[in-house]
Amino acid sequence: MQTSNSGIHHTTVGDIAVTALHDGIIEASTGLLAGLPAADAEALLHANFRNTPPRITISAFLLAVGGRRVLIDAGSGSAMGPGHGMVHTHLATLGIDPALIDTVLVTHAHIDHVSGLIDDAGAARFPNAELVINQIETDFWLDPATAAAAPAAAQDGFALAARCLAPYRNRTRTVRHNEAALPGIVAHHLPGHTPGHSGWILSSGSDTMLIWGDVVHMPAIQFARPEAGMAFDVDVEQARASRARAFDMAATDRLRVAGMHLDFPTFGNVARAGIGYAFIPEAWAPGA
Repeated sequence: MQTSNSGIHHTTVGDIAVTALHDGIIEASTGLLAGLPAADAEALLHANFRNTPPRITISAFLLAVGGRRVLIDAGSGSAMGPGHGMVHTHLATLGIDPALIDTVLVTHAHIDHVSGLIDDAGAARFPNAELVINQIETDFWLDPATAAAAPAAAQDGFALAARCLAPYRNRTRTVRHNEAALPGIVAHHLPGHTPGHSGWILSSGSDTMLIWGDVVHMPAIQFARPEAGMAFDVDVEQARASRARAFDMAATDRLRVAGMHLDFPTFGNVARAGIGYAFIPEAWAPGA
């Protein structure tokens, strides 16, 4: 029986085909928010007809650009248990063998973004793919001194990042802010959630989209109250500043955006609203 939403949604950015792939849902808590009282967060959830406690969507994106198949992030694989790691199921539904993925662009090295890079044996799921990531991100997660100095609660995160990135060591290319990963795809550094956290700006003809990674985790809350950070931001204040810049740029330039934790299928625009912003989901159209 067909479900109401397959977890696969197509759109385009000029000549670039963009497909959102739903990976799973995190049952979350307003206690994960930093800098916003729980009562305010719950009021926003109620006003926006959202669940309490909140849920966080996880998505990744498949691109067809210049004859190449490109993933932006790889989802959580088997690392987060049943109900997650659906990116690989959706690729199979689309008839795409992992060996046919040419490039994986990584926004940052958290569990729900890079665990899908490896199989249960720790081998590369994408055996022919080049991995592209911000140099600052690898400098942080793969530096033994930084890992050793991290709090005990963060040690598992460093170990996971190292394990997931290791099979791609000999085919990893690093970039910096405003550097092209591929023709029509440019890195956009948005630090704070992690030091090298980056979005990817897609451009083709007159069309542009920013796939911004984890600028937002709880859209019903953080658009209206951009100061609301997350407990797992490496630098909450820097993440707030990056979110403010991203919102301002998207609203000012009428820029289409997508994100790994926006409500699926995630595509839309940002508008100024009161003291904060509002997310305007892209309207569905037949054949989109």
